Amino acid sequence: MKWLNKLFKRNDGMHERDPKQSNAYDMIGGDETIKAIAEHFYHYMATNPNVRPLRDIHPQSLQDSEQKLYEFLSGWLGGPQLFQQRHGNPALRARHMPFSIDESMRDQWLECMGYALGKSLKSPEHQKVIFQAISTLADHMRNQPNQS
Repeated sequence: MKWLNKLFKRNDGMHERDPKQSNAYDMIGGDETIKAIAEHFYHYMATNPNVRPLRDIHPQSLQDSEQKLYEFLSGWLGGPQLFQQRHGNPALRARHMPFSIDESMRDQWLECMGYALGKSLKSPEHQKVIFQAISTLADHMRNQPNQS
């Protein structure tokens, strides 16, 4: 878990990463693994009826969404800051504000991510730590009250 905590203590994040510094990006397999996570995430979303409401708020083609998730995860996990280089500061909450995100939508997103991490990462410890960290991020995206 220390390796992930160190990752979030970086400065501005706009500079290329130091390839001599070990981080989550390197530990899980780098670019190839990040691409696999994004591919598995959107494949699951497109094919699993449990997450149909989540799928329905996305564009018909998931290609751009998959690319943006790949770019975001690259930088978030300590690799090249692809998203920031192409789109600026992620400002995730602001970018997701147009969408109604409640606990159910968050849970559907996390279901897709759990599947993607399970399919893409060999180490159960890496799966667990990354899922925990991204769960906090996903919860922060909620902009609707809990449904009773």
